[in-house]
Amino acid sequence: MSDRTPRLDTPKDLRRQPLVRRPSYKPDALGVFAEEFARFMGTAQFLIYMTLFVLSWVGWNALAPADLRFDPYPFIFLTLMLSLQASYAAPLILLAQNRQEARDRVIAEQDRQADARAHADMEFLAREVASLRMAVGEVTTRDFLRSELRSLLADLEDRSGERGPSHPGEGEPDGGAT
Repeated sequence: MSDRTPRLDTPKDLRRQPLVRRPSYKPDALGVFAEEFARFMGTAQFLIYMTLFVLSWVGWNALAPADLRFDPYPFIFLTLMLSLQASYAAPLILLAQNRQEARDRVIAEQDRQADARAHADMEFLAREVASLRMAVGEVTTRDFLRSELRSLLADLEDRSGERGPSHPGEGEPDGGAT
């Protein structure tokens, strides 16, 4: 059997190759453009440019000689241009907001995970501090040791005063052997 003969156990490819290929683009390219566009539209610079554009349009079409005016008084073409700009601006702004919402969701999830780790660390440290407090409660402190030594010294002095002389071997019945 030759390699060019189709196999019977392999389905045929029913898709035809298109005559004109679709253009390829980066999926994020439009989103990045939308964010930059939305960011620019939210500036005072955009408002100044847009105001200057509209004022110059209206000024030209109101004050220029009649034969040079391209959009007479109701400024229908200007209205059309502004509507066209708004019809493109709204979806681009929404796309930018959706991308920001997705980023915010990721950041919120990362914050939640960091909070959970911090909470677990705090609980661990709280348990460690509690165990240290319990251990320190069982440790002999310097003041306690001093008071115990003083009371032992007082007991020894009391006993030695009852027995007589403080030198070993004197006054003891067995000759000082213990």
